[in-house]
Amino acid sequence: MSNTMKVAVIDDELDMRQSISQWLSLSGFEPEAFSTATDAAAVLTGDFPGVVVTDIRMPGMDGMQLLRKIKSLDSSIPVIMITGHGDVPMAVEAMRLGAFDFLEKPFNPDELTDLCKKAVRQRRLVMDSRQLRRELATGDSIIEKLVGDHPAMVRLREDIVDLGQSDGHVLIEGETGTGKTLVAHALHAVSARASKNFVLFSCASASEEDVSKRLFGPVDDGQPLPLMEDARGGTLVLEDIEALSQSLQTKLLSAINDQGEIAETRIIAICNLQEQGKTCEDVLRPDLFYRLATLRVMVPPLRSRGDDILTLFARYSEQYADEYGCETPKIPAEEAAQLLQAPWPGNVRQLINVAERAVLQSRRGGGSLASLLMANQDEQQVVVTTEGKALKEYVESFERMLLDNTMRRHNGSIAAVMDELRLPRRTLNEKMAKYGLVRSDYT
Repeated sequence: MSNTMKVAVIDDELDMRQSISQWLSLSGFEPEAFSTATDAAAVLTGDFPGVVVTDIRMPGMDGMQLLRKIKSLDSSIPVIMITGHGDVPMAVEAMRLGAFDFLEKPFNPDELTDLCKKAVRQRRLVMDSRQLRRELATGDSIIEKLVGDHPAMVRLREDIVDLGQSDGHVLIEGETGTGKTLVAHALHAVSARASKNFVLFSCASASEEDVSKRLFGPVDDGQPLPLMEDARGGTLVLEDIEALSQSLQTKLLSAINDQGEIAETRIIAICNLQEQGKTCEDVLRPDLFYRLATLRVMVPPLRSRGDDILTLFARYSEQYADEYGCETPKIPAEEAAQLLQAPWPGNVRQLINVAERAVLQSRRGGGSLASLLMANQDEQQVVVTTEGKALKEYVESFERMLLDNTMRRHNGSIAAVMDELRLPRRTLNEKMAKYGLVRSDYT
């Protein structure tokens, strides 16, 4: 987001309008002056990235009416009211309606500068958060890999945006292969620490002594800094946190406590327990657990994500088909149902393997998904169960995936989709409406 500090200045008195604008310009802001509230209201939108400074008493639309208009566009736009002598009760009413603050004439210009700086900071946070949410929706960032329309995935993406703004330590839990490390990357990418170091380390990668040295030191001359030091100001991701011995847990807790209330190094702990019926809370000492679990994220298993399974399979199949220079294999309805019914103990990682093998198998001219699922299942050691669904749900899931893939392949060309799927226009329109597919998303 731009660092420009925009301020819309509205006052019907030329001298006041010019003096406020000049002062704000000298203070590093980018003021735009308006002689009437009507003129300002005509150009202000909900995406206005700055602050509004407006007089209350003006001919035509007054400051109170302008405040109401702005709040109807976007309640988070900061509005600073300028009031004359005797208008304080009106200014108090403006505060009740959502004004950021008010100044009584004559006011100290430095007060206005300070208020504008605070208001701009607040507005910037709102706009940054919205931009991040837009990136999540359009797939313009690292979080594009966390795809899916299932409510659990929508909530996960929203949690990443919200928790990314915090400095608290984070505990990420979930089964193997669900994308916990990707979530850690995303949390760092959307945080204020994004420009600082991102250090990833597996606590199960070495002996206790070596893990201790890598995390806390001391290190020999010429060796890299201890990771707690290397990640200072940034993020240290500790995978397999459950592998830490009790003594190393104590060291880690001390290192965290030594940082004080505001963490110099943010810890993101990833718990990857495989034992049935056990959680991270069961294996970590309580005081460490509660320090790390200030903020918690649960990454859902693939088998619980419904139609996301087909969406992901289609995406990875297309990627591998492009990589290997072949056609994307078409999935019959029966095989789509098998994908939805599979328990996926290896989660997204397993699905990626199956998608690649399906593409390679298609190049060789045959084979079924069922055999791939069986073979890949044998490679997974986790035993899980999954609930079945009605046949109608499987058919609808397959139908939606087929329409989505065909629309994407033809860049939203309705005529081409009608021709390939042999559907009349009315039927195609009805099905697109039923599954929430919009042509503009594919053009």
